[in-house]
Amino acid sequence: MRNAPNKECQLSDDLKEYNECVAHIINSVQVQKMRDFKHHSVISCYEHSINVSMKSYKICKLLGFNYKSAAIGGLLHDLFLYDWHTTKLDDGMHGFLHPKIALGNAAKLLELNKIEKDIIVKHMFPLTMVPPFYRESIVVCLVDKYCAITETLSIYFKLKNRILS
Repeated sequence: MRNAPNKECQLSDDLKEYNECVAHIINSVQVQKMRDFKHHSVISCYEHSINVSMKSYKICKLLGFNYKSAAIGGLLHDLFLYDWHTTKLDDGMHGFLHPKIALGNAAKLLELNKIEKDIIVKHMFPLTMVPPFYRESIVVCLVDKYCAITETLSIYFKLKNRILS
């Protein structure tokens, strides 16, 4: 009877496979530029997008969904490339507009499939009204909200711990 692989090997294999999914875009100038912009609290847009991408990849892989598209869509969902805290958009508010801006930037970077497009343009549902169409889009939409909440609250927990210690 063979021994089951240990958890470290499985994590290593998952990370390797995740990297293979995004290797063609993760080091691009556009994706790396996300490091320049704070997104939630002290978390950069790049860090947030990696968090969303990796968690979505793992969930979709576990559920038998298209985890490659989830990884790509999750990585590119916030590819808007400006500081949303200070930039005023002519046509409206950032929350409503940035999915289409991110989709335009992502489409310049690579040819997206229909799932990846849906992930990017609908990740802000219900703010953007039209619900996600694909299972992978729903996963990324929910993971994005989870990550946004945990990233935003992390600063408060750190401050609370400092005050109480």
